[in-house]
Amino acid sequence: MREIRNTFAKVGVGLMLTLVTCMVTFAQDVTTNAMPGTDFSKYHTYKWVTIAGATPPNQIVDAQIKSAVDSQLATKGLTKTDGDKADLYVGYQLSLDQEKQWNAYSTGGGIRWGGGMATATSSNISVGTLVLDMYDPSNKQLVWSGRATKTIDPGNSQEKKQKNLDKAMQKLLKDFPPKQK
Repeated sequence: MREIRNTFAKVGVGLMLTLVTCMVTFAQDVTTNAMPGTDFSKYHTYKWVTIAGATPPNQIVDAQIKSAVDSQLATKGLTKTDGDKADLYVGYQLSLDQEKQWNAYSTGGGIRWGGGMATATSSNISVGTLVLDMYDPSNKQLVWSGRATKTIDPGNSQEKKQKNLDKAMQKLLKDFPPKQK
């Protein structure tokens, strides 16, 4: 009888480990990085910009992403503006396939900075990954970047996509703005 109980206990532990592994495998992972020395308390408004070289999703997915980010940034005290003046420029890149990520952005016909950025670098973005970047237009540099994996599955329903996006953006922007050291 004792051997049977030990066997069930081992099977139970094995099933628990498998379940935890599956949950970790399907969980959204987020990473963030901020420019050292940036005073994030000076940012009060933001404007959406297009990342140069990024392939935009369709209009529906674009609206869903912006809605999820807008909601989280509003809880942080930031106000979205469509005007020319904004404290931050916010842009994103989304990969539904393996794609290149670019570090430059475009204001879409607005302000030009004497030829723009001089160099551009790229790296690969994994499937279902959303990269959110924030730029300081006054000094023309990237000040914050975050990456969330498993944000969009093209096979999911619209409701499931929005739920995953909302959850990913909440997790991604949880510690925004970064604490000053």
